[in-house]
Amino acid sequence: MTSVLVRDLTLRYGSIEVLRALNLEVTEGEFIVLLGPSGCGKSTLLNCIAGLLDISDGQILINGKNVTWEEPKDRGIGMVFQSYALYPQMSVEGNLSFGLKNARLPREEIAKRVARAAEILQIGPLLKRKPSALSGGQRQRVAIGRALVRDVEVFLFDEPLSNLDAKLRSELRVEIKRLHQRLANTMIYVTHDQIEAMTLADRIAVMYGGEIQQFDTPQVIYNKPVNRFVAGFIGSPGMNFLDGTVEAAGEPTFHLGDFSVPLSRYGFDGSAGPSGAAVLGVRPEHIAHGAAAAGQPFSREVNVEIVEPMGSDTLVWSKLGGQNLSFRVEAEKPLSVGDRILIGFDPGRASVFDSSSGRRL
Repeated sequence: MTSVLVRDLTLRYGSIEVLRALNLEVTEGEFIVLLGPSGCGKSTLLNCIAGLLDISDGQILINGKNVTWEEPKDRGIGMVFQSYALYPQMSVEGNLSFGLKNARLPREEIAKRVARAAEILQIGPLLKRKPSALSGGQRQRVAIGRALVRDVEVFLFDEPLSNLDAKLRSELRVEIKRLHQRLANTMIYVTHDQIEAMTLADRIAVMYGGEIQQFDTPQVIYNKPVNRFVAGFIGSPGMNFLDGTVEAAGEPTFHLGDFSVPLSRYGFDGSAGPSGAAVLGVRPEHIAHGAAAAGQPFSREVNVEIVEPMGSDTLVWSKLGGQNLSFRVEAEKPLSVGDRILIGFDPGRASVFDSSSGRRL
């Protein structure tokens, strides 16, 4: 069953189109992440779904009801903002119950909902404290609880972890994942952090320039990005991009300087690979080295130029065909600048993009 449906949504400010004919279908119980750089329109889209912005064209349906022009309170959503937005003069319990009191719910029902949210978020011992006596992570839990007590089917999160330090972000990311598994509610989550997106989402909508570039599972987006932007935005460290040409006559081949990379194992989107200027994208973690590289369809020796220890592994920089190339090696492998090392990869796991349009070939 469709939980949230966005049809041809357009938002204009004068002659400027901020969002262009967006379509998004979220099924019941899904965890959807809107991912993209600052200014791509992800928070704007979330605010449109929440009813905080009036759209120019299109429709928004929540649980089958057209809510395009409904007030936020009538849309059946709970929203968690980037800012905690807690009332400093109220206790945690007061913050959780404030909206329910304004809605004139019975006292027993309010107490029941507050107790349930406190139990789920493990903030029961904090109910009598004021926000000033809470840590950042505790405040964010209260902000989530304030949405949770509304007992709605759709939750919207607008970069809720961006104000926290890296360790706390990691901890709360796990808590949000557990919360979704326990509640099984539909959740739409905005972030610019690809790690949050990859670890939380059932599906990711990658946005850029007011448009959805790709909407699919994390695995598909990681392994088969539809264009160069998506490929470069997903992955840390980023994908290697090597400029060259594709020759489709006979066995398809990617030419890179004096090297030729066979593309017979690569799955072109069309029935036959086109010829012309192209970009080969290879993720650092897909490049083998040493003995493992010898069995790859493409392998070459390269010089080690930079070694970056990263704890669990090491990132090595070299050049292939005169272009920068990075790859991962085990942290225990001794490497120094100037060493020669054999690397190789399977072009079937690579991505090939058209140089002019950036789309996947």
